[in-house]
Amino acid sequence: MANPPTHVVPIGPPLGATVALKSQEPWVENLSLNLMCRECKEDPPNIVEDFSAGDTICGSCGLVLGDRIVDTRSEWRTFTNDDQNNDDPSRVGDGANPLLNGAQLQTDIAFVGGASAKSRDLSRTQNKATHDKSTKTLLAAYKEIGSLCDGIGIPKNVSDTAKHLFKITVDENAFRGKSQETVIAGCIFIACRQCKVPRTFREIFDLTKVSKPEIGRVFKALEKFFNGRNEKTNAAIVEAGGIPDPNGSGFNAAVESTTPKDLCLRFCSQLNLSQKCTTLSQDIAIRAETTGDLAGRSPISTAAACIYMASYLAGEARTAKDVSIVAGVSDGTIRNAFKLMLPNKERLVKPEWIADGRADFKRLPVA
Repeated sequence: MANPPTHVVPIGPPLGATVALKSQEPWVENLSLNLMCRECKEDPPNIVEDFSAGDTICGSCGLVLGDRIVDTRSEWRTFTNDDQNNDDPSRVGDGANPLLNGAQLQTDIAFVGGASAKSRDLSRTQNKATHDKSTKTLLAAYKEIGSLCDGIGIPKNVSDTAKHLFKITVDENAFRGKSQETVIAGCIFIACRQCKVPRTFREIFDLTKVSKPEIGRVFKALEKFFNGRNEKTNAAIVEAGGIPDPNGSGFNAAVESTTPKDLCLRFCSQLNLSQKCTTLSQDIAIRAETTGDLAGRSPISTAAACIYMASYLAGEARTAKDVSIVAGVSDGTIRNAFKLMLPNKERLVKPEWIADGRADFKRLPVA
């Protein structure tokens, strides 16, 4: 008697359900697929893209593997520096300048010498139509800030910061009635402090020819303006449910004032003093501020006296006249400050400086 036929029941979902599940899965590119020549079957394949013919070719046997590929390269090569005929095929201009107003996306009609009169008239008309007085004023101010900063070797980041500060004051009409030179001087002074390259009022005065009292007044006004602006910004952030930056957002003018230690580094460099003498002068300046031996003295006078003392201690003596030329204070002021420091020399100089011979009290001049 033959066995009855058996039926195999598949385990799992029906075939239709499987197809439905596969169709619901999102498409994911299979990055493990490589294009390979079916003749050579080299691994890794030697594939060449011939953009001039639009073909994908095997570099070993020459078999064409694909056609009509898209050329993603630029349409031409541009040699702007070698271009003598002003024939630049580039379709884009310079990047947008955040220091200027507007989107800066307008089209300019160029006029080259030898062109027709119609081209000249079109260029002139377009310049009149797009003329912006505020932009012209900003460009003139930026040019002056750049030339002033370059004149005394201030880094570019300080110049850019001063330009940004000036633009903020112009956009909010904060100092209408003040001369532009005065506001520029104040912006440069604040930018130097923010970028950790402080300059004194005297140096800004020599640079801009704006009087020291006027620089001081505009600095106080700028400090109040920027601090108030930052407070409004932080209040708006808190009101919107955000958390303001604890380190201060925006441009904060309430930065630390210039310290003698900061000035010692620059003055010692101008006097060609060694790193040892520079470090010693900075250490003396810090201790003089802590002990109050030169209380009431300006940072410039304190820094000059510390450099004068450190140069003798380190055996690289500089006269009071030499230091006064660099610091911009009289040699009598330096000597008077040195007389106040001399009785307290033991607490102004670390004992290890004397112990290892890097400094010697016997080298100090008689007050």
